Amino acid sequence: MSAVTILLVDDHPIVREGYHRLLERQDGLHVCAEADDAEQAYRAYKEHRPDVVVMDLTLPGASGLEGVRHIRQWDKDAKILIFTMHLGVAFALKAFEAGASGYVTKSSAPGELVKAVKAVAAGGRFLSEDISRAIASDRLAGPERVIDQLGPRETEILRLLASGLTSEAIAEMLNLSTKTVRNHHYAIKGKIGAQNDAHLVWLAVSAGLVTIEDARFEVQPS
Repeated sequence: MSAVTILLVDDHPIVREGYHRLLERQDGLHVCAEADDAEQAYRAYKEHRPDVVVMDLTLPGASGLEGVRHIRQWDKDAKILIFTMHLGVAFALKAFEAGASGYVTKSSAPGELVKAVKAVAAGGRFLSEDISRAIASDRLAGPERVIDQLGPRETEILRLLASGLTSEAIAEMLNLSTKTVRNHHYAIKGKIGAQNDAHLVWLAVSAGLVTIEDARFEVQPS
């Protein structure tokens, strides 16, 4: 039986090397390619067609959320496992909405990653225990969050806007026209009830898409 091939996506070479070694030590698993951002991940996926993509969310430029969406747009059967420090429910739910098959936090035991890769490769879904509990608590808490009304691409654009990027910079990063980004910006404000861009940033922080430290406010052209 052939080994499960894995594309490993993380922007920290030392961290990537550690997980590479962990996965290669397991019978039946083989890391066939690596990437350190969402664009490289997309190109590597097209070249190597791995059985499973192990993708971090925090990447330079476009996040892993956009990486998931982009790969799944090209191959609807792609199997993608998110492996990240983010325990935020918003990111986890949007990752699944974008097409991810699993979500494991880096605070989990190493064995959890191995189990998750095998489960996703077999066509299943996998949640690490900590994110599973977080989602359950969130769902029981009551009212939906404002970003529940946004799709994965809108969520990514909101995150980038709240990080202080201009429409032009976001357009270049996501391979969109500036006009399309501005249309999304306007639509997002309407969907989540943002009165202005400062309110938009505050809502993004409240939803856990950016931290107070990362949040920036730039006046965007209408």
